[in-house]
Amino acid sequence: MKLALAPALLLLSIPNAQCLSGLIRRFTDTWKAEEGNHSPLPRSAFPSAIPNGKHQEPIPIVPAPWTLKGDVYIFGLWSSSAEAERIPHELAYSPLEASSSFADDKIHKPAGGVGMIQIIRYRESPVGPYDELIIMPGNYDWERQVGEQHIRGRNPKITRIYVSQERTCYNGRRNWNIPKHLAKFDWAQNQDGSVSVQVYPYDTTGDVQESFPSSTPFFQATLAPVGFLPSFPFSTKWADYIGFNTSLVMPPLPQGRGSRNELPGTDHWRSVSPRIDTQRASLVMFDLAQRNQQGEITGQYENFWPGLKRRKVGLKLNDATLSFPVADEW
Repeated sequence: MKLALAPALLLLSIPNAQCLSGLIRRFTDTWKAEEGNHSPLPRSAFPSAIPNGKHQEPIPIVPAPWTLKGDVYIFGLWSSSAEAERIPHELAYSPLEASSSFADDKIHKPAGGVGMIQIIRYRESPVGPYDELIIMPGNYDWERQVGEQHIRGRNPKITRIYVSQERTCYNGRRNWNIPKHLAKFDWAQNQDGSVSVQVYPYDTTGDVQESFPSSTPFFQATLAPVGFLPSFPFSTKWADYIGFNTSLVMPPLPQGRGSRNELPGTDHWRSVSPRIDTQRASLVMFDLAQRNQQGEITGQYENFWPGLKRRKVGLKLNDATLSFPVADEW
């Protein structure tokens, strides 16, 4: 749910960045040599935040602002405007939003630029702990009329996002037009010190009530620390100093038929400027191979996203503080 744009991410989104190439090559060679030591992906040692059974009580309303704490794994994406327009809607959007005006390129046109994918483990939030997968492909052009003034803008947009419990799903949609859906997150600690995660959505089974998770992961990755580099501070406020626009602009959401009543719709556009701060950022290597234990590809693309290679350098923001203020609305 949180957005992190900064110079470090721009660097990581550019293929073969010269200042990292030697370190990346050294680490990748070592990881390839030890790849056989990775344990398989069992069911998570860290249980999902979704309780067994259905909630009968109404989901409590928890308005903004929110302050959250947790660990953030993140890597950058980059696309031209032409490439952004070719990203399949069935990958970029959940089925509910893909069939609505939320995904209408005529009112929110893909413009490319810097994007990102985030995996977050929240230990503290106003709605309790939960896991999250965020897909933010890049910037989108929008426009609106304010009296006689015609306003145009270009901002990042979260197009698809999964969370592991219904309280954040409901309130994220209601507060900020964030298109959250439920998923089961399976985590595993590997023998070589890396961590693996698989994300099983509730909205890819064909069940319009989204009442159970898919048996096939939508996303999976193995995250390995680049241990020979020291940690460093990181803040998204740096992005403002060099002209990056980190404010999300989100169209209204369609209402879903979720079995937990966790999919409210909204009627207005919303804009919000999140922030992330940590004193302990570090480099990590993502293995993005989307294959099962039999070696079969489980997703639309072998490495999840168009144009991505199997291994990608990213960041881990350890013990990060994330803030999400009240949204502007029109």
